[in-house]
Amino acid sequence: MTDDRTAEADGITATYNETETERVLAFERAAGGTAAIAQNREGYAMLKVRPTADGDELERYYGFDMALDHVGELLGVSPHDLPIPEAAEDMGM
Repeated sequence: MTDDRTAEADGITATYNETETERVLAFERAAGGTAAIAQNREGYAMLKVRPTADGDELERYYGFDMALDHVGELLGVSPHDLPIPEAAEDMGM
């Protein structure tokens, strides 16, 4: 982990960012593929899975684990292999 907003593992880079309205956790796989999870800044709304950080919503989930399962499917990896930056660990709580 390079800082609390970035994490890397097994060719996957995860970057956490906050916009004026959302918390966004974006994933990029070196072998190809991207996915993102977004939540409102207050942290209580459903999590939105997108193909990219600013892409159209694919699905909504109540739990972070379910959103990570979907991201794993999009990237073709186990959700357990996804790196999670420290700043994003409380998403979906």
